[in-house]
Amino acid sequence: MPCDPAARRVPDASGTHAACAASARPPRARDRADRADCADRAAEAGSRLRPGLRSGAHKVVVLALDGVYPFELGIPHRVLGSADGRYEVLSASVDGQSVRTDSDLTVTPGHGPAVLDEADTVVIPPYAISPVSAAAPDPKALAALSRVRPGTRLVSICTGAFLLAAAGLLDGRRATTHWALTDYFQELFPRVEVDAGVLFVDHGDVLTSAGAASGVDVCLHLVRQDHGSEVANHVARCCVVPPYRDGGQAQYIERPLPPASGTGTGPTRDWALQRLELPLSLGELATQAAMSTRTFARRFQEETGLSPGRWLTQQRLRRARHLLESTDLPVERVAHEVGFATATSLRRHLAAEAGVAPSAYRRTFRAAGPSAGPTAGDGRNTRTDLGLKGS
Repeated sequence: MPCDPAARRVPDASGTHAACAASARPPRARDRADRADCADRAAEAGSRLRPGLRSGAHKVVVLALDGVYPFELGIPHRVLGSADGRYEVLSASVDGQSVRTDSDLTVTPGHGPAVLDEADTVVIPPYAISPVSAAAPDPKALAALSRVRPGTRLVSICTGAFLLAAAGLLDGRRATTHWALTDYFQELFPRVEVDAGVLFVDHGDVLTSAGAASGVDVCLHLVRQDHGSEVANHVARCCVVPPYRDGGQAQYIERPLPPASGTGTGPTRDWALQRLELPLSLGELATQAAMSTRTFARRFQEETGLSPGRWLTQQRLRRARHLLESTDLPVERVAHEVGFATATSLRRHLAAEAGVAPSAYRRTFRAAGPSAGPTAGDGRNTRTDLGLKGS
């Protein structure tokens, strides 16, 4: 709560004001007392926004490597730490010492590599790489990673994927990293299937994400997988970020700008989102955008990284997941509400996207909602590669 400097008073807990004893202390002492009182009240307000850990909180360790990027280093703390005590987020270095960042500052993580022994999830934020460090990371980093227990969920942000690939943990899997490095990544690690067009790839036990803010996307996805959309949406509001981002990182890849030809497809996407229950065709979407179907499809792909049909399916699945989590509507009704012709169609698409049937999805995420406490649903029961899901 703010101080009232003119009156030398601060609001008390009941909303009334307690006047400072101005005549009893010199001005500097009064100023220090006022600032201390305000700090105490701010801390109290902060504790209400960030409650203590819940029993059985999921332990997340963020491993900071030499040259770590400060922004991404803080993402897991900010996003997962906003989930009302469901996650205990700790930071560690490979040797327990301070870590040089890629900026003009040094950070001192609170823990050494031993904390990795008990982690439920390990996050590797991005770090500055060179041709040498990309192919052969610091042996201390590989040794620290080797401490992670089997079954622990591994997550990389941007160049963090280079460490996972060097450790052989991405062999035979689809993975992503920053779009500007995907060709180089593929050259170094030919046994990894690199996808430059997505914000993140989820294999259940290993997740890789693209650059910078995609770390927010993948952390929100973890919350959504672990505790359902309602909790993830709450976290997104706390962090003042969208709960989903349409499309993949293909939107951000440098490419020649298409010739200006009127408005984009954004208004049509907004229009379609209000009518998902209808059997929208490419022709109808193009007509709404006042474009030919060919031009509309091309512009849509350029702007979202997805075809119109894939985008519609993705939006319908998102709305279906929300209804399955938050209502008791029969599967047939859910399918109708989101625009799938039959319940069978919904089952087929959801199985391809999440690897489960609607009834199984509902059982998992209705049980993993806020009322079930922090330990319900650890988000690792699905091994299907979700690709663009949750982007």
